[in-house]
Amino acid sequence: MEKNGSFISDAAPRYLSPGIKMNVEPKEPEELVSQDVLTTREFAFSPDRLSNLISSRSLTDFFNCQGIIGLAKGLHTDARGGLSMDETVPKSLDAREWGIALQTDRQNDAFAMRKQVFGDNHLPLRKPPTILQLLWMAYNDHVLFLLTGAAIISLALGLYQTFATRHGPGNPPVEWVEGVAILVAVVIIVLVSTTNDYQKQRKFQKLNRKKQDRDVKVIRSARSQEVPIYDLMVGDVVLIDPGDVIPADGILIQGHRVQCDESSATGETEPQAKHPGNEVFSAFQDGRDCQHMDPFLISGTKVTEGVGSFLVLATGLRSTHGKIILSLDEEPDFTPLQLRLNTLAKYIARFGVIISLLLFVILFIRFLVGLRSSSQTPAEKGQSFLNIFITALTVLVIAVPEGLPLTVTLALAFATTRMLKDNNLVRLLRACETMGNATDICSDKTGTLTQNKMIVVSGCFGDNSEFERQLAAPYGATTNGDDKTLATEYIQSLPDDTRIILKESIVTNTTAVESDSSGEASSFLGSNTEAALLQFCRSHLGMGPVDVERANVKIVELFPFDASRQCMLTVVQQEDGRYRVYVKGAPEVLLRKCTRVVESPAGGLATIPITETITQSLQQAIARYATKSLRTIGLCFRDLHNWPLTEDIKFEDFFADLTFLAVFGIRDPLRNGAEDAVRACLKAGVAVRMVTGDNALTARAIATECGILVDPDDVVMEGHEFRQLSQSQQTDLIPHLKVLARSLPDDKRTLVARLQEAGRVVAVTGDGTNDAPALATADVGFSMGISGTEIAREASSIVLMDDNFSSIVKAVMWGRAVGDAVKRFLQFQITITITSVGLAFVSAIASSEERSVLTAVQLMWVNLFQDTLAALALATDPPTERILNRKPEPKNARLIPAPLWKMIVGQSIYQLAVTLVLHFAGSAIFSYHTEHEKQQLQTAVFNTYVWLQIFNIYNNRQLEKSINIFEGVLHNWLFIAINVLMIGIQILIMFVGGRAFSIVTLSGAQWAYSVVLGALCIPLGFLIRLVPDRLVERILRATGTLWDLIPSRKRQEPPRNT
Repeated sequence: MEKNGSFISDAAPRYLSPGIKMNVEPKEPEELVSQDVLTTREFAFSPDRLSNLISSRSLTDFFNCQGIIGLAKGLHTDARGGLSMDETVPKSLDAREWGIALQTDRQNDAFAMRKQVFGDNHLPLRKPPTILQLLWMAYNDHVLFLLTGAAIISLALGLYQTFATRHGPGNPPVEWVEGVAILVAVVIIVLVSTTNDYQKQRKFQKLNRKKQDRDVKVIRSARSQEVPIYDLMVGDVVLIDPGDVIPADGILIQGHRVQCDESSATGETEPQAKHPGNEVFSAFQDGRDCQHMDPFLISGTKVTEGVGSFLVLATGLRSTHGKIILSLDEEPDFTPLQLRLNTLAKYIARFGVIISLLLFVILFIRFLVGLRSSSQTPAEKGQSFLNIFITALTVLVIAVPEGLPLTVTLALAFATTRMLKDNNLVRLLRACETMGNATDICSDKTGTLTQNKMIVVSGCFGDNSEFERQLAAPYGATTNGDDKTLATEYIQSLPDDTRIILKESIVTNTTAVESDSSGEASSFLGSNTEAALLQFCRSHLGMGPVDVERANVKIVELFPFDASRQCMLTVVQQEDGRYRVYVKGAPEVLLRKCTRVVESPAGGLATIPITETITQSLQQAIARYATKSLRTIGLCFRDLHNWPLTEDIKFEDFFADLTFLAVFGIRDPLRNGAEDAVRACLKAGVAVRMVTGDNALTARAIATECGILVDPDDVVMEGHEFRQLSQSQQTDLIPHLKVLARSLPDDKRTLVARLQEAGRVVAVTGDGTNDAPALATADVGFSMGISGTEIAREASSIVLMDDNFSSIVKAVMWGRAVGDAVKRFLQFQITITITSVGLAFVSAIASSEERSVLTAVQLMWVNLFQDTLAALALATDPPTERILNRKPEPKNARLIPAPLWKMIVGQSIYQLAVTLVLHFAGSAIFSYHTEHEKQQLQTAVFNTYVWLQIFNIYNNRQLEKSINIFEGVLHNWLFIAINVLMIGIQILIMFVGGRAFSIVTLSGAQWAYSVVLGALCIPLGFLIRLVPDRLVERILRATGTLWDLIPSRKRQEPPRNT
């Protein structure tokens, strides 16, 4: 059977694979030649034919394509070496055999013809709304419809009055202006809302593209390398490992025990075994029963077990996953905060409807009563009624808080975009806000708290041959230039058979592949632990290219690393025909399965029975490495006399009677900043727990170094001890358990579940396939962007792009920033809603003309910066380090806590007092008697009210009891821009608004007291912050009404999307 030059030999057993189609009368292989050449002259197979081969899963069609050999030949690729990196136009094949006439007009563009014929691997994204759709979505509101209709009628009446009636001196014909002004205000609101929505859509589109982006391992020009998933092409040879998500449709070339979870594509819940294409082709050709053999790999499905390589046949839209995505039309789910804000908005809207209806009824009754004595013309009476209707509608417009859902969406869009720069790729929006309430972080050790830059620094061969001091200095010490020379001399002094067995044990028991380093120092793609072992092999055991070394060893069985077993096992056939088992894994686990040990590696491979003394000596060596924060890896072997051991081969058949060969200590230094990040979490009230597969001594050393273990009551426990505890014992232990060592993936899930049962909000990190249940169970799951598997990423809600614990702290900060942004805007909007509605209601009721002191156009301008501009300004503040100085909010915390209520009530009272006093008593206070002075007073009321909001927005930037409300303002250019825009527009309105805004020019003194009265809300804010929160809470509990109306998070929490 042919070996894979870059991977492992073919020895996959047969499993039942339902869904495979096979016709009873197969065609001859030669019949495929001319079937597709007319549509695809450059290749023997058209894209549609390859896509149909996968979708039909027909073994007859596969046989008619001449199997792997025929498909590779027809696609101008190589099943072992992959595509050629030098390809421009595919090499010419025998035209008589394939009927191909190659074009040569794109010779200088690599893979140009291949891309043109088969396309790339871009998957379709959900089509965003067009500008016209966004405009309609912004305008599609019943209140805006009514306001538009009223404005059109007002405009019609205004035009009639302007052109059909006489106007005396001082009464210019401009009745049409108010109708036009309202329409313009509606258009501006719709345009600004559309612009916001468009920007938001662009941010989320960018985020969604980033979610799909990842690298896949391929073989090109017989070299392993990583390429972006979008650059994957038909004809590529892709390497797969457990935890991978199949990136495109294809046929398995080589593999060992490959099984895939195809539930996402077929609904089949059981993992499906896959068989190499050559094996299936041979069985079909020999007439054997191969109905249950399955060589087809489906894009979007998950590799649950096994390693191998496959030939890509369909990508992008023609792949199975692409077709499924095209058929979906999913709307994004609301986040918990959005649900709560929607509920709050409904309550506020009901309040607005009641107020506006009450205002309309009162004004309409007064209008009807005054009709008999009115001297107005019919057109003027109609205009008066329209004014009442428009005033009531405008109060409703300003009372309905359209900006509430917009705020959280803007905050999430801004936060997720900025989090990406902080190496957090948010997959589920709800996770961003949930991180603000996180109370516990269960973190892995390797790569998250440590650098994941591993090197072998210590080792023990056989019974007593150690080389720690000869190879490298202890952890944390400096090394001298002679270390490598001494280590090389020591290992070269070992006999050939010892060095060969060490090299074979490492080479065959790793799945990392060598990357194309372009002349630089070699590097490996895959596990960093395996990369460290392979680098040790290269430096000290004379290892050549990894693919060549593996090709020279005949692997007949392979069990990939499994976290539940904590080891990997390979069976190889030796040159003399005998078989040897190599095992790599946790040394203390392997020791329990060992019955013998290599007596003296320097003298050969002679073995002796392992005794209690030898076991203790080896355990002491392991403990010595572990206490120096070294990861320990053990190697064992076993010689077999018979093969196979049983017909149904199981892992347990090999994992016994082992001979202990070696244990290595691998250094993985602590990340720079890890200790500071842990300390920041503790200061923020977030408990950090380490969950690792390393032994307890290594875990304790790292946890102590990074600051996780700080209290004498902190507990370090191994997984097997934790599993033996009852549920109640685990619950009692949870507050003190800080390190869970030698843990299985299910231990992590159990720990998360126990914490959640205690009312904690839990974030957990994971990188392996078996971590998926824990990632899905946690409130927020962090997968690793560098070392994590695709299955782990799909189960997570946030991807750590740099695998760094410090990035989790950034996620906590941004999560809290989203919550703060919403609270800031709530504080601002509820204040402005109370004051504008109150001012309009009272002034309209008190007016003899049934007119509000704030006209409809003025209220529309207030509504514009209340709902849209303020949302942009307050939802985009980046978090400061001070945000970590407070404890996380409980899950059932109120959306509007006591500090917000006291600011809302205090500022509302002040603003209403100032504007109402100006409106009703201003003439007396300032001795205004002429009609022009009274018009100036009404204009000053409008101007003062706007300046109150402009200054109050600074009060709302700070939720805590801080004197400096301007802290960090220069870091938010958007806040500054919005403030400059609001001030500029207000000044412009005051000077040129004129008739449209029903205002007149103000004097310098009037401008001064308008601005000063507005600015006084800032020192008032300082005084309000001094009011004890407990006093406000008592008052709120006593009144109860508004406090109980605001929904708690617990009732509004949606089901988690797992």
